[in-house]
Amino acid sequence: MSQRIAVVGIGNMGLAMALRLRDRGFAVAVRDIDPARETLAHAEGLTVCDSPAAAAEGARAAIVAVVDAVQTEDVLFGAQGLAAALPRGAAVLLCPTIAPHDTERFAGRLAEAGLEAIDAPMSGGPLRAREGTMSLMVACAAPAFERQRELIEALSGAVFRLGERPGDGARMKLVNNLLAGINLAGAAEVLALAERAGLDPALALDVIERSSGQSWIASDRMRRAIAGDLAPRAHTTLLNKDTHLALAMAQRLGLATPVGEHAAALFARACESGFAALDDASLFELLRRR
Repeated sequence: MSQRIAVVGIGNMGLAMALRLRDRGFAVAVRDIDPARETLAHAEGLTVCDSPAAAAEGARAAIVAVVDAVQTEDVLFGAQGLAAALPRGAAVLLCPTIAPHDTERFAGRLAEAGLEAIDAPMSGGPLRAREGTMSLMVACAAPAFERQRELIEALSGAVFRLGERPGDGARMKLVNNLLAGINLAGAAEVLALAERAGLDPALALDVIERSSGQSWIASDRMRRAIAGDLAPRAHTTLLNKDTHLALAMAQRLGLATPVGEHAAALFARACESGFAALDDASLFELLRRR
């Protein structure tokens, strides 16, 4: 089987995944709409292509790691899209955080084109993606998984098989990201409270990390926020998008999510307040100013 893998969307996560695969012996071809990201990829020795179709030529699989459903549709089915260029029988890993019904729709269209859809959202951040320790939430037909097992296990040492129904990966990712948003919003709020009460927020985070309030995302984001480092590893816009996608899923299912609604509202307010392009740790800066 060809070892060529196309990676379309080489933001923080996509580039980390591409480099991980390169290091594991795959021939990786990449494409991004941002020339700066392509320059970074070229400097790392990756093959940079001028379209998704060019990246897909002769590939056994393509990884889509763009931002949303609109970008995913364009990458798959737009002019010079992946679907028309991949060899029949190749796989497409759908990694963006998108609505389950969009994943189902894309999977259906890929099947009509003779391609195997693997619903595979990821979580864990760029460092863990680079190390192959991020989590990967996979829903696809068992034969498709087996054909791409080597690729999937190269990407992640924490692969969760969720069954064969397309969209279940997307559903699980929204469940996870809503809780991530809740935890991050809560951490930002209590550390702003600690600071306003005259406590050292860094010391408060030390206590929280070794006590009942600990969460991974609080430690990862708030340590940087306290130091004033809001350089984007995960833009505030992403958790704003993801929490609202999760709320929409809950609404369709008839479930009230009041805590999630509060967190989503805070991410929306952060974006409206000028933090959209900064790291989602910016929630701390938003709340400490209030």
